[in-house]
Amino acid sequence: MHPPYGRAKHVDANGVRSMEKYVYDRLASELDPSRLIRNEPIAPYTTFRIGGPADLFYSATSADDLADAISAARRLDIPFFVLGLGANILVGDLGFRGLIIRNHAGNFNFFGDGRLRAESGVVMADLIPQAVERGLSGLEHYVGIPSTVGGAVWQNLHFLSPAPQRERTVFIAEVVDTCEILSESGNREAVDGKYLKFGYDDSIFHHRADYALAVTFQLFPGNAADMHRIIQENLSWRGARHPWLQFHPSAGSIFRKIEGVGAGRLVDQLGMKGFRIGGAQISHIHANIIVNLGGATARDVRELIALAQQRVKSELGHELTPEIAFVGEF
Repeated sequence: MHPPYGRAKHVDANGVRSMEKYVYDRLASELDPSRLIRNEPIAPYTTFRIGGPADLFYSATSADDLADAISAARRLDIPFFVLGLGANILVGDLGFRGLIIRNHAGNFNFFGDGRLRAESGVVMADLIPQAVERGLSGLEHYVGIPSTVGGAVWQNLHFLSPAPQRERTVFIAEVVDTCEILSESGNREAVDGKYLKFGYDDSIFHHRADYALAVTFQLFPGNAADMHRIIQENLSWRGARHPWLQFHPSAGSIFRKIEGVGAGRLVDQLGMKGFRIGGAQISHIHANIIVNLGGATARDVRELIALAQQRVKSELGHELTPEIAFVGEF
C-alpha cells in the first residue's frame, strides 16, 4: 500500500510500522472492526465488475454508521469514496488508495400521509414493490434502474414518463420532500429540494462534499393496476434497449446527453456498435453503453471511451463528455 495519509511515521517496539496499519488501527477504534477490511477487491461491488483493491473497505449499516465513517475519514485525513450499488462508475485497475465506504444503510419507514423515509443505502428496487403494495405512486417509474436511494438523489434519477406518449422525463426530484445530509462542514442537517439543486444527471452532491444519509419522499395515492402496467412496460422497454447486467456488466450510459442529438446516436452513426478493445465492447444494443465481455480492464474501457470521443469529434464535430465517475488509480 502507498502511504497517502500523512507524513508522520508511527513506530512501535518492532520498528517503523506502515501508515496503513496505523490508519487501520485508528479506524478500528472508532468503527466496528468486524466490518473493516484491508485490501478488498472493488470489482465485485460494481455493476461493471472492474476495479482493483481498496486499501481499506468498510460496510456502513445505518445512516448513523455512515455519518460516523465519513467523519472518521475526514478527521484522519483519509481519502474516501462512498459506494452504493457501484453503477455509473469505473474503478481503476490499481484500485483505491484510501477508504471505500460501502453504503448498506438499509432502514425505511412508511408514514400515513404518504411519506416514505429511506436511508441512503436502501436499494430502489426494494422500495418500489413496497410502495406499490401500499397504493403509493411516484417510484414505479424507476423500476429496473440499478440505484440506491443515495445514488438516486445524487444523479437525480430519471426515466421517460409512461407509455404510450412518453412525452417527458420523470425525475426523482419530483417526489423528494427532504434529505438528511452530512454537510461539507460536518453538520447533520435536513434540507429541502431547493437546496439539492437538482438538474439533469446533477445535484448539489456533484458540487459540494455533502453526503445523503436519508431521504423522505412524498408519494401520492395511485391505482395499483396502473402502477403494475407502468412497471411491466418500463421493464420491457429497458430490456429491449439495454444490455442485461447479469450477462453483460456495464456502468450504464457512458456519455452525457447531447440535447437534440443523442450521444449514443452519434457513436452508432459511426458504425461503432460492437467495436471492441480487450474485454470491453460498445454494446450491440445501445451505442452509449460499454459492456464487460469478461476480463475487461479499466484501461480497455478508457481506451474505448477515448476512441469514441476522438472519432465523434473529428468526424461529426461533437464533444462527448463522460457521464460516469472515474474512481481510484488507473
